[in-house]
Amino acid sequence: MTLAEAYQNNADTKDRKDIMKLGLGSYAYRWSIGINDQFPTKPLDAFDLLDRAEALGLEVVQYADNMPLDRYSEADHHRLYEVAQVKGLTLELGTQCFDAEEVDRYLKIGQRLHSKIMRVALDEADGHISVSELAELLRPRIDKARAAGMKIAIENHFNYPSARMIELLDKVNDDHLGVCLDVANSICANEWPEETIAMLAPYTINLHLKDYEITPDKNGVGFRIHGVLLGQGRAPIDWTLDMLKHCPADMSVILEHWLMIDDEGLDVAVAKEQPWIEQTVLAAKDYVKGR
Repeated sequence: MTLAEAYQNNADTKDRKDIMKLGLGSYAYRWSIGINDQFPTKPLDAFDLLDRAEALGLEVVQYADNMPLDRYSEADHHRLYEVAQVKGLTLELGTQCFDAEEVDRYLKIGQRLHSKIMRVALDEADGHISVSELAELLRPRIDKARAAGMKIAIENHFNYPSARMIELLDKVNDDHLGVCLDVANSICANEWPEETIAMLAPYTINLHLKDYEITPDKNGVGFRIHGVLLGQGRAPIDWTLDMLKHCPADMSVILEHWLMIDDEGLDVAVAKEQPWIEQTVLAAKDYVKGR
């Protein structure tokens, strides 16, 4: 039995009533947290995201690499979990690019947060590691994740082809390794979203949901791909959710967006983020209703 078939077989026996658990991804507050050389006067911290998620009526918070939890103390990790419990939130965490030592470090943090998902985004640098070598590096980490009650979800990032990811998943062949499916990232890897989703849906254990538009240049010089509010762009949201009907009943749907900074600067981008995520949450709740 292949890994994809194992996921399908396992899902067929589960109650489907509460399949979609909406969550807040830290990249929804890219500018309010700060990134690269763009930092607001008062950046949001990991505890602020718990407040935001609670106010939005969400169930999960996923801390990505723009909110590096290894910069927090062990005591902070335990306090994050305690605060999340009070607010009725579950926590997930993630890293960018595969680094064995960092993955080990984050697995320990995940245990403190009682996380069920650790997301690892693979990108161009990981593509230079052979599938066999990366599989061997992953196996002991998957064993640690299993012992901690956690699964590792590999995200399709900008420059890691989906076909190579499937080769890696099949090579490892472990039900504690799956896909964190992003509906738009792989455009950068020369894949149209429907192609990526169809390939990776059988392996998906975590979903990143956003929307995008393609706008022609006013002078006819090509076009640009940019973020828009959920439901207002080209992302095939309903079709994507239909493709994921087989997924685990406790799978989380992490909400993000591609709100780009423009000539108006950082302060304007920060001011736009809260309305964007509020409208995204409202749209997402309509999409997952009854699923």
